[in-house]
Amino acid sequence: MTNPKTSVSFVIISVTIWFIMLLLCPSQLRAQLGTTPNIKHIVVGRCYSYTTLVNPSLRYDCEEIWRQFEEAVVRQSSCNVTVEDYHQMFHVIPQTWVCDRFLFWSKTRTLMHSYAAVVPHFWTLEDTLVGYMFNDLIWCGQKEDLGFDFSSCPEWSVCRNHPVYSLWRQASQNFAEMACGNITVLLNGSIDNAFNRKSMFGSVELDYLNPKRVNYVNIKVVTNLEGPFIESCRQGSIVDLIQILQYRGFRWTCTDNDQTLMILQCIQNPEHCQTFANSLLHRNHIQLNNLR
Repeated sequence: MTNPKTSVSFVIISVTIWFIMLLLCPSQLRAQLGTTPNIKHIVVGRCYSYTTLVNPSLRYDCEEIWRQFEEAVVRQSSCNVTVEDYHQMFHVIPQTWVCDRFLFWSKTRTLMHSYAAVVPHFWTLEDTLVGYMFNDLIWCGQKEDLGFDFSSCPEWSVCRNHPVYSLWRQASQNFAEMACGNITVLLNGSIDNAFNRKSMFGSVELDYLNPKRVNYVNIKVVTNLEGPFIESCRQGSIVDLIQILQYRGFRWTCTDNDQTLMILQCIQNPEHCQTFANSLLHRNHIQLNNLR
């Protein structure tokens, strides 16, 4: 007969080992995540939701969009899906956007969504049909079996032609090429390299912006209310971005800690509101002294 104390000790040791592996090997565990379960139902369902509720003026064949997406992915190995493989899918979902509504971002995702919600005229990549359908999903195929791999997909960093990366790269390129009028770029001033040439904005979207279509690039640098205060319009990688814009012939503006963005942060983090209030009072005091 098994000793109860021995069984309990074995369970405790097993759980402890598993927890240590979870802490020490997060990258390996992330790499084991496969294609999002029920991905077809999610993608097609989001397509119908978008064309019925979000933008009912659009008319798309959601089943055909899925067929073109599936064709691009399932016949390829996990690291061999190129941007070109998605061209036919993008061909069946052309979409145009109104000028002066384009909002680009990097490392400010949560705040960006809040900002777009309270300033409703803004459009982000996630507001397009493709962005709406595939946001937060994972997928990859398997060459040996014509289907999706639901057990394991590689991380983006493993291969250049990652199936998820290639789709978002093409979607980002299309979004940037369509940008017109005054556009806004939201960057995080609380991190090093707020403007990163390896990010999707720095490596794709910036290169495909057209100075003949874009009137102004309005940069908004926002820091956490409690800091750290690392980059601004006058220091760090933001200066590099401004130099690139000037070289390419763009007109631009740059604002540190836009008050609307700071109020949104205050709402999301009430415990840091006092920091925001002190900062606002200090700014107004300086402006008042400058007027005297």
